[in-house]
Amino acid sequence: MLTRLSIRDLAVVSALDLDLRSGFTVLTGETGAGKSILLTALGLALGDRADSGLVRPGAERGEVSLCFDLDDASSARDWLLDNELAEADEDICLIRRTISADGRSRAFINGRPATLPNLQALGRHLVEIHGQHAHLNLLQAGEQRALLDRHAGSRELASELKRIFDRWKDVSDRIDQLQQDASRRNARQELLQYQVNELEQLDIPALDYRALSEEHELLANLGRVSEIGYAQLKLLYEDEHYSVNGLLAQSTHAVGELAQLSREFAETLELLESARIQVKEAAMALRHHLDALDPDPAKFAALERRLAEVHQLGRKHQVRPEELPAHLETLRTELRSLATGEERLEHLLAEQSDLLAAYDTAARALSQKRQQAAEALETDISRLIHELGMPHGRFAVAFETDAEALPAPHGRDRIEFLVSANPGLPPRPLSRVASGGELSRISLAIEVASIAQKTTPTLIYDEVDTGIGGGVAEMVGIKLRSLGVNRQVLCVTHLPQIAALGHQHLLVEKHATDGMTQSTVRALNMDERTAEVARMLGGLRITEQTLAHAREMLMLAH
Repeated sequence: MLTRLSIRDLAVVSALDLDLRSGFTVLTGETGAGKSILLTALGLALGDRADSGLVRPGAERGEVSLCFDLDDASSARDWLLDNELAEADEDICLIRRTISADGRSRAFINGRPATLPNLQALGRHLVEIHGQHAHLNLLQAGEQRALLDRHAGSRELASELKRIFDRWKDVSDRIDQLQQDASRRNARQELLQYQVNELEQLDIPALDYRALSEEHELLANLGRVSEIGYAQLKLLYEDEHYSVNGLLAQSTHAVGELAQLSREFAETLELLESARIQVKEAAMALRHHLDALDPDPAKFAALERRLAEVHQLGRKHQVRPEELPAHLETLRTELRSLATGEERLEHLLAEQSDLLAAYDTAARALSQKRQQAAEALETDISRLIHELGMPHGRFAVAFETDAEALPAPHGRDRIEFLVSANPGLPPRPLSRVASGGELSRISLAIEVASIAQKTTPTLIYDEVDTGIGGGVAEMVGIKLRSLGVNRQVLCVTHLPQIAALGHQHLLVEKHATDGMTQSTVRALNMDERTAEVARMLGGLRITEQTLAHAREMLMLAH
């Protein structure tokens, strides 16, 4: 539960340190005294958007701190542990939020920096705030369905159904996309198959464009090659008098004579003899290549056609001729991918069918739990609204299931809360028959009826007394007090009947000091409570009779 609320320089609050207890706590004060700033501060600390306009004029920043005792908030303790934000003392949680005058905001959980989503997620385990117009949410179908699920204890099942639906929706969207693309895919597949076949028929996988070009270049210049080649062959070896081989032979002979006279010329002789051998081998290799030249016009023509064919394919596919083999492999890869697209579609269709079966099973189970809970909820809320000043009221839950409907996130049930405020009239939708006061009472009845399913330790109500008064207001106070038996309940109220029933009474007051308005909050003792309840009963003029009435109300309440 919330044990301490501290505020610094926020709106009309300069400094406030408020200790809170378990049970039912009421907050009262004159209109405009600043009661709403307490709820604003709580909202900020639990992740509401920051507004620099909330910082007290003249201050650099505003700050809100909350301290929670986690003895009754096991889910919050688990969340802190899972997110590595638990304090050494795991039974305590400290939340702090600061807002600078320039609009910057920072948040901390147990002294560690935290994000707004962190605050919001943790806050859902700690506090439930019902604003002045929260009862209007009852008019929304989604809120009615959520309340029924909470009463049925089926929120986990509803969450699982939503998870299955989300997966089914994703798979269905992908199937639709694949099916919409089918015609384009088929056309692309036919084109790719034609291109692959064309390239394969022209033996592009075996294409070595560089070797093909070199062979064509050689045959195109065969005459020039022969002319130069045989001239060099004669120069190297075949000219008897002036060939390189002949000149080397003469030099070898001469140096051989020198080597006989001095061993120092032996190395030179070896080099010359090696040169003669290499020249001879070069000449033999040159002759071999020249003899192998085949001036075959048919072969040359075939090479010409092959090159023309390759160049044409390159232009057609907009790639360089030497890139054609790699381009063919790219086309094959895309073709295989399109083929697997059909396999993927079959897989998705099978998955869609499995998900639909799982959805149907979960939806039927959820419908059954909702129907069972609806009957109990009708009985409980009808009894409670009788006690809350609607003696002839009857609450009903209209329940309709369309087993043939497409899956929806919340199931196939259409749920609507109905009410009849007067005898003899059939129940009709809340939006058509319920006044603001009746909605408030029905909302409170639902809260009381579903308290056993709540795990949130702190419940806060802002002016839950809208549109009611007299004996009904007293009954509302009794119900709120009953909620406070197992929960911490805080209620901002203008009604003395409710204020008198609080276990703890806090008074919000506004003062003007040096031209600055400031709100303070203090706990009241019994005499102060009597005076405050009397003020709420009698307005500006407080008589002894009013004070006596206030004392009686407090005595009866306690």
